[in-house]
Amino acid sequence: MAPIAVIAAEEGPDPLLPHTSELIVGLVAFALLFFFLRAKVYPIFEKTYAERAAAIQGGAEKAEQAQAEAQRLLEEYRAQLADARGEAARIREDAKQQGAAIIAQAREDAETEAKRVTARAEAQLQAEREQVLRQLRGEVGSLATTLAGKVVGESLQDDDRSRRVVERFLADLETAQASDAAAPAPGDS
Repeated sequence: MAPIAVIAAEEGPDPLLPHTSELIVGLVAFALLFFFLRAKVYPIFEKTYAERAAAIQGGAEKAEQAQAEAQRLLEEYRAQLADARGEAARIREDAKQQGAAIIAQAREDAETEAKRVTARAEAQLQAEREQVLRQLRGEVGSLATTLAGKVVGESLQDDDRSRRVVERFLADLETAQASDAAAPAPGDS
């Protein structure tokens, strides 16, 4: 206990409290350091902070603008894609209609050509039939004249007279065929 009593018995300045001169020098040094930092260093920190904040804000705005631009381009692309699909559908429909029109025209042309070919073939058949009938009449006439000459025993080579006889015979034959065709067949009632 003795050392504690010695310290208490001494009456001098308190070792925990600094001297007044140290306090004044510390306050002046603190004030000088404070004013120096406030005048020189703090503006640099504020400037750097403002630049960094502006860069971050600008980057965020640029990102928002890029996002908005990307969204606008996406909507524009979708609209163009929808237009292209609509245009493709319209082109397909037009092609179908044109194909149907071409097919209809081809059918019409084919039918017209078929009718023309049929009419020409019928006309040719009719001409050939008439030619065959003329040849047949001539041959039947000459055969009839020759046969009649043999039956009669006289030459019937007079062309005008033999032609009249043959024409009358053929006319009678045609009349008989026409009346047979007009009469009902025996099985018909």
